[in-house]
Amino acid sequence: MTLAAFLTFAGLVIFAAVSPGPAVLMSARTGLTEGFRTGVMLAMGIGSGAVIWALAAMFGLHLMFDAAPSLLWALKIGSAAYLLWMAWHLWRDAATPFVAEDTRPVPRSPLAAYRLGLWTNLANPKAAVMFSSIFLGTLQADTPLWVLASLLGVIFTAETLWNSLVARIFSLDRTRARYISLKTLIDRSFGGMLALLGVKIAAT
Repeated sequence: MTLAAFLTFAGLVIFAAVSPGPAVLMSARTGLTEGFRTGVMLAMGIGSGAVIWALAAMFGLHLMFDAAPSLLWALKIGSAAYLLWMAWHLWRDAATPFVAEDTRPVPRSPLAAYRLGLWTNLANPKAAVMFSSIFLGTLQADTPLWVLASLLGVIFTAETLWNSLVARIFSLDRTRARYISLKTLIDRSFGGMLALLGVKIAAT
């Protein structure tokens, strides 16, 4: 793999990571409500989910979807249902008062945060199609295994760093104070966007 191809791959992966989606929304809300450390564990789960989709793309998951479209349809419906379930909980609990301004709610455990990030990213099957397109455009059939492993490392790093940055920005005191004053509106906005993303995944 040439340096130019590697840089092209990295650029496409970074672009995919920063594109708005369920992972970014969840990173922002986790940073707001549970702080930066929990947000980092969530981001690592998101990065792991991206690596799983990338591995699936490497092993030709898109070919299986082409051969059996009903499998992709079922995965989309299941993923959309998961996002709609999260959206409903955000909307339902939006009016619940936040804690006092000098405290934070007890954050979920590192494992729970990691698991949430993992499932949030796995709920977007379009990632498999996206990675398939990236691989087809940048890789050759004889690409060494160590190069493939390096590319997976790039994917994990890009997803983890970007979503950690999002969590950090939204965990700042000024951002959090604004959230406390507009909690109902913000939570319902997050819920609405997650619901729209779920519907979009099911419909496309």
